[in-house]
Amino acid sequence: MSTVIDVSELGKQYRVYRKHEGLRSAITHLFRREYTTVDAVKSISFKIDEGEIVGFLGPNGAGKTTTLKLLSGLIYPTSGQATVLGHVPWKRENAYRRRFSLVMGQKNQLWWDLPAQESFRLHQAIYKIPADEFERRVDELTDLLEVRKLIGQPVRELSLGERMRMELIASLLHNPRVLFLDEPTIGLDVVSQKRVQDFLKYYQQQQKITVVLTSHYMKDVESLCKRVIIIDEGIIHHDGSLTNLIDRFSRFKVIALQFREGIVPDDLSRYGEQLASDFGTAKLKVEREKVSEILASILERYKVDDITVHDRPLEDVFAELFSAQRSQKVAG
Repeated sequence: MSTVIDVSELGKQYRVYRKHEGLRSAITHLFRREYTTVDAVKSISFKIDEGEIVGFLGPNGAGKTTTLKLLSGLIYPTSGQATVLGHVPWKRENAYRRRFSLVMGQKNQLWWDLPAQESFRLHQAIYKIPADEFERRVDELTDLLEVRKLIGQPVRELSLGERMRMELIASLLHNPRVLFLDEPTIGLDVVSQKRVQDFLKYYQQQQKITVVLTSHYMKDVESLCKRVIIIDEGIIHHDGSLTNLIDRFSRFKVIALQFREGIVPDDLSRYGEQLASDFGTAKLKVEREKVSEILASILERYKVDDITVHDRPLEDVFAELFSAQRSQKVAG
């Protein structure tokens, strides 16, 4: 399998103007400004093969969007190298622009007051898509995303979920081989999120395109990604399978219990941290090594109708990971 994205020691720094309070400082800064250098991305390296869908994850300000902008050629790096489909992104060659697409959940590429179909026509002209291929792809994508009847409406009249589906269509009309997705489901309701997830999974499997996804919704990651890269403060902290991530950083499991009498015992906290309880059900966070021992003790003491054991939500795993790393940094 060939490498599509190859990043080596890639870095991006910004000079940030420092402004102090007070009139005297304001006057002083008219003549002599102070700047601070901020490392948005610090010499990161990774490779992504053809047909992979990779989650690129981290907290706000971690460097995710900066990395996608570098790989899309929107900004120039301070150091390092990268190629995507054999092209250096910041050279902005037309041959490269026709082979990738960037979708940003918080930025629109469609004309607000025009129907989506008019923006689609503009994309057809920009990417020089043959008429028959254009019509075929519009029909296919609008059917898959269930928006065929909406393409004649002005974009401003569509719901947020409908607009995002139109954005996805616009980004895929020229049949890109690499798709960068920056928070594609941000702000969407659960139903819209599920539609976008199902579409992306189906389309990626059918077309074998390479996808890099950033998201704060862990359902996106769990649904779509087998591999994840975690970045924090511009540094990569993990690159591997999602399963290995959970095994490596999550020391706990969650036990969900349904009690026969419909009453949750008062002393469950002896077994672990009680996360929730209502209507005869309770959830406990317990150390994974003690799951069998704790279950045996609970079943011996109480009448339980149903038990499920599962991993903790990825949000909790990531919060634990970043919190531990920052604590170590402060302690050091």
